[in-house]
Amino acid sequence: QVLLVESGGGVVQAGGSLRLSCAVNGGTFSNLNMKWFRQAPGKEREFVATIRASGSSTYYADSVKGRFTISRDDGKSMVYLQMNSLKPEDTAVYYCAVAPYLMTRPRDVDYWGKGTLVTVSS
Repeated sequence: QVLLVESGGGVVQAGGSLRLSCAVNGGTFSNLNMKWFRQAPGKEREFVATIRASGSSTYYADSVKGRFTISRDDGKSMVYLQMNSLKPEDTAVYYCAVAPYLMTRPRDVDYWGKGTLVTVSS
């Protein structure tokens, strides 16, 4: 079992920045491929970003490329999502997750966090 706890959500104006954090407990963090998903009101949960267990590779949804950066700190068992140039369309609950690196479907996720809300105002 792996427990994921997100933090860092809040309210920010369009064009601003936020950094989300995910604390990972259980398992061997250095062996886990980590991901971020998000779910906007009335919409299905969607893939945002992933980072390989080694930290050597990352992949992003087209909607966030160039604006969001996923990173990890194996010494702290933490994964982060730096979000810049935020848009109202980024408003959603953001979830930390564990899944195989190449998988981007919510049904492929092994473990979910409870989520943290990000609200971007215009």
